[in-house]
Amino acid sequence: MVEMEDGSFKPACRSTLRREGEVWYRLIKAAHLSRPEDYFSIYQSGCNHSCLKCHSWDFSKRYNGFWVSTGELAEMAVEYEGIVTVWEPRNRATMFHATDLCRHCGMCVVYGTRGKLCPRKLAKEQVVLSPQGYGPARNIVSFTGGDVVCQADFYADAAEKIKDACSNMWVLIETNGYGLTPKNLDVLASGGVDSFWLDIKAYDEEVYRRLCGTTNEWILKVPELIVDMGFVLEVLTLYIPGWVEVDQIVKIAELVHNVNPEIPFTVLAFFPAYKLSNTRSPKLLEMVNAYFAVKKVGLRNVKLGNCGVFARTQKDWDILITLVGQEAIG
Repeated sequence: MVEMEDGSFKPACRSTLRREGEVWYRLIKAAHLSRPEDYFSIYQSGCNHSCLKCHSWDFSKRYNGFWVSTGELAEMAVEYEGIVTVWEPRNRATMFHATDLCRHCGMCVVYGTRGKLCPRKLAKEQVVLSPQGYGPARNIVSFTGGDVVCQADFYADAAEKIKDACSNMWVLIETNGYGLTPKNLDVLASGGVDSFWLDIKAYDEEVYRRLCGTTNEWILKVPELIVDMGFVLEVLTLYIPGWVEVDQIVKIAELVHNVNPEIPFTVLAFFPAYKLSNTRSPKLLEMVNAYFAVKKVGLRNVKLGNCGVFARTQKDWDILITLVGQEAIG
């Protein structure tokens, strides 16, 4: 449910999505080159989950933003394509691969020298400034923030228009997976959607329901179906102390490993937000323990994300790099 401007509540799919004749419209908060993803992100209002830890609650749980048509989204994508500095192949149409290229310090541009963690894969000219800092601009358009992928026709129409208008752009959907039924995945494939950043928020169904307001029964089946249908997949899960810790993260990793051990997997560090503002963030060694537990499962592409949440001093960073290596830092 979304809180409307008059204080009433309406379902997200009715309050932040509409169709007039043959034209789809979506309520969005913003659209720009995002960091650390390094792609064009469309920040959507309205969501089919009610997550206690939502970091986008001010526009995903409230009517907040402006209306755009799928045609206007395609025009934005065309404008963005004009500043792209890195052309990724389809199998790298993910968030996971962004930190392979840049650490977003901006030192190469501002000071003419590379930072300590720089992957040294980009020329200075490929690093540009966006509202969220320095980095490359990759040829990917992403739908993020809120999530109404249960209304697949909108996303298929948007993807088709973006692909028709642009010369070489991939379309990614950041999603909780709740709307990814076989029928909806068929619709999304027909529109040209390329990849999914699947946020599996918990393995235990009771925890998931308390955390997100719904079941995860179907969501745990989604990774296999996504891969079988030829989409690019990456998976992340959030380490939330007292809610989602190593035991559940390992079970999610096992599920993903059974589909394909090469699937990129990120363990993100939770930071207090929304209705979990009094819940602490994980500590450095807790995150390191989670990393090695996931690696032990057999997944080959694993990273830790939101590292600044638990590595707050230079000593922390030195310990982190020593223990997991630079390549594991997302």
